[in-house]
Amino acid sequence: MTIERARVPLSRWQQAAVAMGSAVGALVNPRRADLIAALGETTGKPAFEMVLERMKKSPEGRAIMLERPRVVSEQVGHAWDLPDNTFGAAYAKFMGSRNFSPDDRPPVRFMETDELAYVATRAREVHDLWHTLFGLPTNLIGESALKVIEFEQMYLPMCMLSVIGGTVRFNEKQRWMFLRHYLPWAVRAGRQCTDLMCVYYERHFSEDLEQVRRKWGIIPAPQHPK
Repeated sequence: MTIERARVPLSRWQQAAVAMGSAVGALVNPRRADLIAALGETTGKPAFEMVLERMKKSPEGRAIMLERPRVVSEQVGHAWDLPDNTFGAAYAKFMGSRNFSPDDRPPVRFMETDELAYVATRAREVHDLWHTLFGLPTNLIGESALKVIEFEQMYLPMCMLSVIGGTVRFNEKQRWMFLRHYLPWAVRAGRQCTDLMCVYYERHFSEDLEQVRRKWGIIPAPQHPK
């Protein structure tokens, strides 16, 4: 399904109703990616508008908006054939080791314009690329830490709500580890790195992973404390 065909126009009252229902549903069942996505879209318009303006001021960001690449199997499948040291190969290994598919993301439905719908789609589809760059696992701590980075990069309310919801579900040891090690690192990492929504990742797949991390100011995640 194309981005344009997936869009559903909503009035402000309908947006508020979807946001409230999605927030309640996501708290009850945090594994419902569709509810989390709907919450992000219905509460994130101002943030996505700011991201769009930044992308239009960046050479790579403008190229992304002009060409509108998608992180889907048809367009990124070549990453699985790249040398082991490359960013693309690291992404392929991250996805393959977890049996993830680039095509699993739910479509954006509640953005008002084609441009904002694409920005929201791009933010959703680069999520696993950010996992790869920062070296974060996909467990509760890793996902919560990445949401902190996403908040620092895009100021999406949904990201902070997800972090709050994640910390509620932590056990005592996880909460200590997150607050002591991962939260301070994620705030610093999200602020120090380049504007990650303005990076045309697909053009850098064949580059060395450590080189792109240095180029973009990426601080890899802390090692699991013993």
